[in-house]
Parts: sequence; structure tokens; C-alpha cells
Amino acid sequence: MKNLRLIICTCLIIFFTFFYFKGKISGEKFDSKLWKTADLNTENNMSLRWDMMNSLRNNFDLIGKSKKEIVDLLGKPLNEKSFIYDYYLGYSHTGINTGSLKIIFDTKGRVSEIIVWQG
Repeated sequence: MKNLRLIICTCLIIFFTFFYFKGKISGEKFDSKLWKTADLNTENNMSLRWDMMNSLRNNFDLIGKSKKEIVDLLGKPLNEKSFIYDYYLGYSHTGINTGSLKIIFDTKGRVSEIIVWQG
């Protein structure tokens, strides 16, 4: 009886974990050229940048980079304030939510924080 409960609990955990992470983990490799040239208004590219976010965060150490290095890597931001660059990420695979990447710079012009926003 204990073994049956353990098997059922394990299956339920796996089942719910799969649905929780479905659409949140992407295998899309970050490509600077694709990122810069993506037309996020087309159906094929609506979530391209969002899909590349995990690869960008995991494989590129953005903290400490200069504004020029960020623009070289990601292109010109959608909104550019003195200490914040905003990049539109497109649809996030969770309903009609879209996302944005906020890159925050310190007073020396180096990346100090990265925020991924979804809503």
C-alpha cells in the first residue's frame, strides 16, 4: 500500500512539474543577429526574443558590461534612459502576456542589474 501511494505521488509531482514548466524553459540558443533583426510582429517571431532569454542569461555574463557592449550584443534598445535600457521580448507563452528586458546601469555606465518583466 505504501509503494502504491509513493508511485502515485511521484507521478503527480512529475505531471504537475511538467505543466508548470511547459513553455517557460526554452532551448532556443541566443543569436545576436537574430535578436537584433527579429520582427516580433510576425507570427513566426512573436516570442523569439523571449525564447532566447534563458540562453542569454545563462551563457552571457551581462553584469559589468558597458552600454556599448550591450548595444553591440542586443542592438539599440526600445527605450533608452540614462540608467535603463528596455528591450521588448515579445510574447511569453503564458496567454497574451508579453515581456521586456530591463538592463540597469550604474553611474559608471556598467550593467549592475538585469530584470526580466512579464505582464
